[in-house]
Formats: sequence, structure tokens, C-alpha cells
Amino acid sequence: MKNPRTFSDKFFLVVKGLVMGAANKVPGVSGGIVAFVGGFYEEFIYSLQKINIKAFKLLVSGRFKSFYRYTNGQFLSLLILGMLVSYFSISKILDYFLEKKEIWVWACFFGMIVGSIHYIAKDFHHWNKKTVVAGILGLAIGISISFLSPATQNDNLIFIFFCGIISVCGMTLPGLSGSFILILLGNYVLLLVDSVNALYDTFAEIIKGDFGFIQNSQRLDILKVLAVFTLGSAVGLVTLSHLLTYVLKHYKHITTTVILGFITGSLGVVWPWKRTLFKMDPNGNLLLDSSGNNIIKNYERYLPDLATSETWWAIFFVIIGILILLGLDWYGKRREHGI
Repeated sequence: MKNPRTFSDKFFLVVKGLVMGAANKVPGVSGGIVAFVGGFYEEFIYSLQKINIKAFKLLVSGRFKSFYRYTNGQFLSLLILGMLVSYFSISKILDYFLEKKEIWVWACFFGMIVGSIHYIAKDFHHWNKKTVVAGILGLAIGISISFLSPATQNDNLIFIFFCGIISVCGMTLPGLSGSFILILLGNYVLLLVDSVNALYDTFAEIIKGDFGFIQNSQRLDILKVLAVFTLGSAVGLVTLSHLLTYVLKHYKHITTTVILGFITGSLGVVWPWKRTLFKMDPNGNLLLDSSGNNIIKNYERYLPDLATSETWWAIFFVIIGILILLGLDWYGKRREHGI
């Protein structure tokens, strides 16, 4: 039986949820990396796997304490609490910096991914023909995804449900960014910006006693989209967790090398020095989606100019990102030794 979590454990679990939620918001960054490096990836997957028919029966029969224990409820609730707070706080801050100092955000997360590659690789000693091939396969897929061109926005509810299922890959598969996948599907702005902001504004209005949004058909449509997206995410999260539980149990070393290759391949997505290219009509005018947002065509990557202060600030934030991961590694080792 596990020792009960201390207040410190609970606090840091919420913090990990905050970081996970923020990572899931940034295109190219995977919340699963945070779980992997934070040392709670397997517990996260196995806890999700407990959301099954038995758990449903316990819930329906009113055995709430048994349901809570069976599903590792304390762990999941604290982690999810951190993620939810992140979407309405840290995510807002990230939105600001992505607009004002985009290169700093990309640089910091680029450093975090470099640090996570070191973290995973340093203690892995199971290289053989199978794991090498698996690593190369993961690398190839990661690089291929980073060069795909985004689609246009689509608010069809069946497609939105599918987007929800796909988006949770960032939480369950380290290296695969759910938010970047949403960019490729054309729905990043709709699902992770417009809908989240609409929900935030709705809560703010309700707190003030203003229920005028009920008459706002556009707001209600976006909230409906968010509800379907959330449902798809929940279905995908539980379904993928069962698959990953089996894979981790039977093919742990191969899975680790695929993840390592995938994370390495994803570095191209978060390369800090890039320009966003938008789609234009034949007359050179920017094309807009149904919500009035510019449609991303692709990203143009370039080498940094070492003569500019912006480049050196970006390099500084790359180092900060690496140090964050090294700090997590240091903290994890201290926890293991009870220091």
C-alpha cells in the first residue's frame, strides 16, 4: 500500500498539472513530456485505465469512496485541477507572450524538449536492433509531422469530436503535440483560443449576474463546440490509456525509444527561429477563416542571426528551458532518496 501523500506532494501535483496544461496549449509541446519527465507518466496512464466498466458500476451504485480509491481519484483530481486552472491563468499569460514575445516562448520550450531528450536517454541502457529501429521510426514520424501543411478550420460537430480524441495525444503520448495536431487539422484557434476565451467570458458574466450570453447565438455555438470537443477528449483519453497500459506493460523499452525518437523529431516544430506564413488569395490579400482569423499555411524556419540581441535572448531562454528540466530531474532524485 502506498504511503499517503503529504501536503507538499499534493501541492506539487497541482503544479505539475499547471505545467502540463500550459504545455498542452503550446503548439509543438507535449504535456506528456511533462508527465514523463516529472516521473508520474505511468501512474497517470494506469489511473486513466481504471476508468472502466467496474468504475462505472461503482459510481452508479453510489459507492463513491470505492470509486474514488479504485480510480486513484486523489491523484487524478489534483492533476486535473492544475490543468483547469492553467487553462484560465497560465494559458492566458502564454497567449500574451506568444503575441508579444513569441520567440521567447518557443525558445524556452525548445530548451525543455532538449532537456527531456537528455533526461530520457541518460538512464536508458536497453539498446538493441529492435529499440534502435523503433527509435528511428519515431524520429522519422516526428520529423514528417513537423513539415505537414495545416488544413482550414472546420466546425462540424462530428469533426470536432474527432479533434477531441486526437488532441489528447499530447497528454498521453510524450513528443506528440495535441495542439500542433489541431493546427494541422485547422482548428487550433477555434478550440484552444476562441472556445476557451468564450468559456472564460461566460463564467465572468455569470459571476457578475449577467446571463445575456443566453441570447448570444454565436457564443452558444462556440460553447456547444467546446462541449463536444471536451467529450471527444474524455473518450480519447480513456481509450488511449487502455491501449498505452497494454503497450507499456508488454513493450516498455520499445515504447521508450519510439517516444525518444518522436520527441527528437518534434524539435523542428518548436524551432524558435521561424516565421508563420499565412494563406493569401491571388491578389495578395490574407485569407480568413469563418471566425475572421488568418489561415496558417506553414512555417518558414531560418538560422539565427548572432549579431542581434533578440537571438541572444532566445538562446538565454533555451538555456532556461534546459535548466527547468534539469531542476525537475534533481527534484525527482531528492524525492526518491527522501531528502
